[in-house]
Parts: sequence; C-alpha cells; structure tokens
Amino acid sequence: MIVQPKVSIIMGVYNAAVTLSESIDSLLNQTYTNWELIMCDDGSSDESYQIAKQYEKKYWNVKVIKNGQNQGLASSLNRCLEYCTGDYIARQDADDRSLPTRIEKEVEMLNQNSQYDIVSTGMRFFDEKGTWGEICPVEEPLAADFIIQSPFCHAPSMVRHKALLAVNGYDVTKKTLRVEDYNLWFRMYANGSRGCNIIEPLYEVRDDRHAIHRRKYSLRVKEAYVRFTGYRMLNLPKSSYIYALRPLIVGLLPVSVYKFLRKLRYMRRQKIVTK
Repeated sequence: MIVQPKVSIIMGVYNAAVTLSESIDSLLNQTYTNWELIMCDDGSSDESYQIAKQYEKKYWNVKVIKNGQNQGLASSLNRCLEYCTGDYIARQDADDRSLPTRIEKEVEMLNQNSQYDIVSTGMRFFDEKGTWGEICPVEEPLAADFIIQSPFCHAPSMVRHKALLAVNGYDVTKKTLRVEDYNLWFRMYANGSRGCNIIEPLYEVRDDRHAIHRRKYSLRVKEAYVRFTGYRMLNLPKSSYIYALRPLIVGLLPVSVYKFLRKLRYMRRQKIVTK
C-alpha cells in the first residue's frame, strides 16, 4: 500500500546533467522518508531529462514532467505544484545538496508549531575547492527583517501547501524573474503567514566564489522593484523605502568593495549567533 507523502519536494531542472544525480541522491539519503519528488525539466538541452526519468522508473515517489521550452524557475515550480499531494512543500535545486536530517527537522518544526507556515535553514556555499561561505538567518523573522534582505533562504525552505496555494504560488511575471522567492515571502507575510529558520546549516548550495561578477544589473533592478512593492505590502515605514535602492547602489560598487562589505556583515552575524 502506497502511503500519501507528507512532503512534496519540487525541483526545477535546467541543464543540470552533471549535478542532478548528486542532488537527488541527497534526498534519497534523508532520515525522513515520507516524501515525493516532483521534477520539471525546463527545456534542457543536455541529458537532464533522461537522468531524471531513470530515477522515476526506479522510485515510486519520483515524478518527472517536462516543459516544451524554457519557461523559467517560477513557471516550472508552479507546474510541479499541480502534481503535489503532500501537506508540506519543500524546495531543492538540481545542483545543490540537502544534509541527511534537513527534511526531518523541517517537518518536526512545522508539526510542532502551527503558527508557522514557512521554515527554512542556514546554508553553506561550496565549489570544487570545498565550503567557502555560510548564511546564518534570523531565527524568527518579523516584517522589519524584510527591509535589509530576504529573511528566508529559498532553496532549503519548506512551506505549508495550503498557505502557498492561498497566494497562488509563484509569481511568473518578468518583473520578479529570479527574485520570485523574495516576492513570495512578501506575499505570504502580507497574507498572514509567519515563519522561522533553523539556524543550523542543513543545505549546501553549489556556487562559485566569483558569481558576483556575473550578476546582471537588470536583476538588481528587479530586486529593487520587489523590495519597493513588498515594503508596501507589509506597510513598512516610509523611511525603509530607501533600502529599495540598495541593490542598485551595490551593483555600482567595485567588486572588491562589495566583497569586503559582505565579509564584514557575515562576521557580525557570526558574533550574534555565537552569543
């Protein structure tokens, strides 16, 4: 008898043939086993779809769907949602890894805290040379915590299915492209949802140390838009709107200055966590 999954894990896949198996295997190695994985291949030109189908054939709780052409992450995740049967929706990217207890600890958090619709965790960055950075989130984000940055890491997040459907899933407009997660958290909080973070890093993001060089200014313009509209959704003080300009200003800084400020902020956070 097949047990209905408590957790539906959704994954958009695009040209991830080199990393996809490692990502899926990290889910198969979870201490929590009552889950299903819904993958949407977003028009890959490599062997991603074939690799995903191999897992579908081998495991009853893995399902693969495919976009006829590339539509972007938000659209792919919304398509995944159409097939989800779990009470909780978890995220995973096709080139990342979940540590073995990630799903178990997130499920436990939502099971024991009905006031939360969102839970995420700290996460580490790694490349071929090893771990090179870490994000230590705010434990219980308030509306004011949205001002500086997104209070939840998207990739390791888990949300209640009904709360996600209540805001119609991910926004797919071009204005929020690649910052759809920040927009989602704004909309969920505006709709009455609240969330928390497990400080422990339970997720590993594959990212190189030079990604800042490749971030287009157009993406920073979209982030500024999401910030401005989000501040209004949460009725944040008008004085906070100046932070909507932050991504535009940061995009004009020399890379060396940006890295220094980022390192300084990380060191300050580490001191707070240690205390």
